[in-house]
Amino acid sequence: MTPYNQRKYILLVLFFVTVGIVYAQSTPPNPNPPPPGLPINAGVFILSLVALAYGIIRKQK
Repeated sequence: MTPYNQRKYILLVLFFVTVGIVYAQSTPPNPNPPPPGLPINAGVFILSLVALAYGIIRKQK
């Protein structure tokens, strides 16, 4: 083998070792799950209030 080919193979091996080390890093742990129960955000709460008010007004007429 010529010195040029040896350098080429050494660089290729170093490249794959470096890539292997970078991709072998551990991933961060998953965040904590939400508490049990039905999560109600503000939009659903407001829509339910509007529906309740509409039903009460409609019932009075």
